[in-house]
Amino acid sequence: MQKHLRLNEYKVLFYRLSLAYFFYFIARILFYLYNINLLKVDSISDLLSLCYYGLAFDTTAILYVNILFIVLSVFPFRKNTSIKYQRFLFLLYFSTNLLAYASNFIDFIYYKFTFARSTIVVWNVMKHETNLLPLFTSFIFDYWHVLVLFLSISALWIYLYKKVEVIAFQPSKNIPYFSFSTVGFLFFSLLIIGGIRGGDFNKATRPINLLDASRHVKNIVHSDIVLNTPFAFFRTLFTNNFAKTNYSDVNQKVIDQMIQPTKSYHNNPQTKPNVVVFILESYGREYIGAFNKQATITNYKSHAPFLDSLSQHSMIFTNAYANGRQSIHGMSSVLAGIPAFKDAFTSSPYSKQKIESLVSVLKGEGYDTSFFHGAANGSMGFLGFANILGIDNYYGRTEFNDDSQFDGFWGIWDEPFLQFMKKTLDKKKSPFFASVFTVSSHEPYIIPEKYKSKFHEGGVPIHKCAEYTDFALKQFFNAAKKEPWFSNTIFVMVADHCNQIYYDEFQKPINRFAVPILIYKPNSKYVGVDTDLAQQIDIYPTILDMIGYQKPFRSWGRSLFDKTTAPFVINSTGSIYQFMKGNYICTFDGTIATGFYDKNDKGLKNNLIKNRNAEMNTIELNCKAFIQDYMNKVVDKKLGVN
Repeated sequence: MQKHLRLNEYKVLFYRLSLAYFFYFIARILFYLYNINLLKVDSISDLLSLCYYGLAFDTTAILYVNILFIVLSVFPFRKNTSIKYQRFLFLLYFSTNLLAYASNFIDFIYYKFTFARSTIVVWNVMKHETNLLPLFTSFIFDYWHVLVLFLSISALWIYLYKKVEVIAFQPSKNIPYFSFSTVGFLFFSLLIIGGIRGGDFNKATRPINLLDASRHVKNIVHSDIVLNTPFAFFRTLFTNNFAKTNYSDVNQKVIDQMIQPTKSYHNNPQTKPNVVVFILESYGREYIGAFNKQATITNYKSHAPFLDSLSQHSMIFTNAYANGRQSIHGMSSVLAGIPAFKDAFTSSPYSKQKIESLVSVLKGEGYDTSFFHGAANGSMGFLGFANILGIDNYYGRTEFNDDSQFDGFWGIWDEPFLQFMKKTLDKKKSPFFASVFTVSSHEPYIIPEKYKSKFHEGGVPIHKCAEYTDFALKQFFNAAKKEPWFSNTIFVMVADHCNQIYYDEFQKPINRFAVPILIYKPNSKYVGVDTDLAQQIDIYPTILDMIGYQKPFRSWGRSLFDKTTAPFVINSTGSIYQFMKGNYICTFDGTIATGFYDKNDKGLKNNLIKNRNAEMNTIELNCKAFIQDYMNKVVDKKLGVN
């Protein structure tokens, strides 16, 4: 009997949470209707499909809002079913839910001005205003119908809540009551964890964020239908470090002189070769022998014999660095020339904007564009960002359609997936652009069973994975070089970030960002070793320089083949910027320089800041100019041509 009555509480709890889902659905439909001219949907079925995909985002938002309500509903206080306690839960439920729910209604109108769901950024802007009360009063007066809708729907919600009540009872036996309650508490705790993450416990995925709303949409603006405003607020509550930045000693003239944010090259004739960019998961520069000949590392061993061989016929950049720390940082840096500092741009409230990128420029030149990633479609946020960039075709584990080649953790093994990519490219009409993000050189560092005797552990577990991915690349090139499109293709190899480190040289703070950049064009002039500073954001302008693209374009990086521009590198540890140029490495906290180091002091051991000189001052100003232009362009949504 006691178990039965406790189950009644759980059933009522599910009912109350189900009401939240129902009213979030109503809010989504109303949001669409209020903004129908901005969010045109082809059919009712398409709208319902967007609502379906929105369930994951609703789940996260509803659980964030109701986590205390759920805990207090299931925790065994013995008086949970009493009238006073249920009245307390009623007040808690509606004080939190209606406050969060109201934000959706604000966006019925506010969306017309921002073209995005409201996030913590709105509060960051509004908190500096001194006329909030007049603004709020004006909003209520001008859009009274929204208030009427909100109050009417809230009344209906309250009515439906009261229609189903908990049956009152007092437990007489403590052990059965508390035992059953403990199991129930653990069950609800697991549901909360999985729901807040977006509906799963898979270690291969990270909790959903704003970017994931772009995964299932054909039109990028429809991601705002998939989202809800409470989710957008919560997911950016502690993650947005983007803000307008203005240093007293930086103006547009300084930015234009030091950063040259608009590039234009006239070094090569106009051509339209195919372009294939390999972003190699976790493939630090440390693993490739050709990139370490000058490193003087005792007993060094390479784990990439194919890349070593390919390097002899390529232009390699042996002093190159990543602009971010995570996989999604690598995608935005390489394909769009947008680095990541404290937070990923792709996970920020500003990611959904028109972005001039390698993709958009090549599409404008008539290129077919594709992105390949062997993991579950949408993993790492790649599908969402691919849609934002406007990539024509996304090929993931779904399109590969053979889970016998699934590694059990992340995705399809690199060897078969790269062969799938090659066969897909065979069917493309030139010119085409393709980028692939490999998966196998990643924790938990496993390789196919059939290769266990071929590739060995090495100094650290990732070494065997690096060898396997290198082998997969060899198999791809062996097959691709037989195809007509191969000889007229620019191939680029770069890592997203580093991973396990074996040699002390790469333990140094600066070298933790050390990645390879390799450019291979069959039978071309691009052969040699370049030791100048290079970075991921240089790849985008480099390719446009190589194909003879004549128009101006936005780029914070530089063409690696243009020696008229001084090379530099910028990245961030997550708290400190690192800016390398000329003879020094500058560490910068966002306000002032905290250190200057000799360019060869990759361990940052000897701070020279007490002996500042003119070059150091210029480097600090250069760093400020970059950050100011970056932040302001991102926040003002000006990532296109100036």
